[in-house]
Amino acid sequence: MPRVGILGGAFNPPHLGHLVCAQEAFAQLGLERVVLMPVGQAPHRTLEGDPGANARLEMAELAIAGDERLATSRMELDREGPSYTSETLRLLREHAPGDEPVLILGGDQAASLPSWHEPESVLALAEVAVVERVSWSRQAVAERLAGLPGGDRLKFVDMPLLEISSSDVRRRVAEGRPVRYLVPDAVGGYIDAHGLYASGVALR
Repeated sequence: MPRVGILGGAFNPPHLGHLVCAQEAFAQLGLERVVLMPVGQAPHRTLEGDPGANARLEMAELAIAGDERLATSRMELDREGPSYTSETLRLLREHAPGDEPVLILGGDQAASLPSWHEPESVLALAEVAVVERVSWSRQAVAERLAGLPGGDRLKFVDMPLLEISSSDVRRRVAEGRPVRYLVPDAVGGYIDAHGLYASGVALR
């Protein structure tokens, strides 16, 4: 049964940290591919400076271009209402019953899982793999999820420490500072070409 990684997020914009995360999950978890899935309507937060769902998907497609290990999906963009992960996983199970989904979460996301919509269903519908962060160690995440059924079956992914965030990229662009080597060149070019985030110097 093919194991397919699901890496969700706003991708506003996608950056090299996302790609390294996807690569490490692919290599360490024995995945067939990793699918970047931009969120449609984020249930727990407002997306700052959102250029629109289609723009975020286009940037994700540009970010992975040429890498056969990676793919994108617009599943959450095409579904009305909040993009609850449990509902996404049910749809994935329905549309691709032959695949085994592996949900890839950052340590901070995993630590917040108890507050998600139907967290028990998330853990039942997919294997959950956690990328350790400085602020959330393996032990801390495991302790946070210990009370949830399935919380003891977490997998962990080692990843080089990259202090890159989408919010920092947006801020740098708004301040006229370069983001080359923080985002793929094609994403920086898209930001410039479409004037996103008060752009103008993304590739300089």
